[in-house]
Amino acid sequence: MLKLILGNKAYSSWSLRGWLAAKHSALPFEEVVVPLYDAEWEARREGDEFAPSSGKVPILWDGDDVVVWDSLAIVEYLNEKTGDDRYWPTDPAARAMARSMAAEMHSSYAALRKKHPMNVRQVYEPKRPDDDVIADLTRIMELWAQARARFGGEGDFLFGPWSAADMMFAPVVTRIVTYSLPIARFAGGYIQSVIAHPHMQDWIAGAQEEDWVLEQYEREPATA
Repeated sequence: MLKLILGNKAYSSWSLRGWLAAKHSALPFEEVVVPLYDAEWEARREGDEFAPSSGKVPILWDGDDVVVWDSLAIVEYLNEKTGDDRYWPTDPAARAMARSMAAEMHSSYAALRKKHPMNVRQVYEPKRPDDDVIADLTRIMELWAQARARFGGEGDFLFGPWSAADMMFAPVVTRIVTYSLPIARFAGGYIQSVIAHPHMQDWIAGAQEEDWVLEQYEREPATA
């Protein structure tokens, strides 16, 4: 039995990615949500369940011996576990681009992450982002446009069907909505499709039901 340990659904962008991957697998899994940075956080992260990841979430256990603690690694583990045909495009060129985009998402866009943390319970009035955030958004729009033009076809998502690339960019989509960030015209339809995906709707509903509030994630960005 799979067990996926997550942080707050309102705020934990990496948890969202791991959870979307688990939902997409169609495998049964136990979901455990732990509040980030509460009074028990430091003690909890030193426990046996969190030790492999040094307290980071998400962390996926498959039985008592197999553990995966990084969102992209969780995607790849579940992809292998489900036959290598559920998460990535089948076309080699599309698969190469999707994996490259997911890896870039994994390692880049520090300004967007830091200055616009995920908070799926808020929508703020638009304000001009800082230049480094605009640079991140520009690069993301370029990648989305290339994927849609080359491989999107008539599907709603980056490579046509819902894929791991969409899961990796899903928290970017929520940030764009939360902070009313500027986007290319073509991206509006894609953003709507991501938010409307049933798994995203389930996650957002779960976030709305949480009682935890972290003030550091509730601050509206200052005007640039």
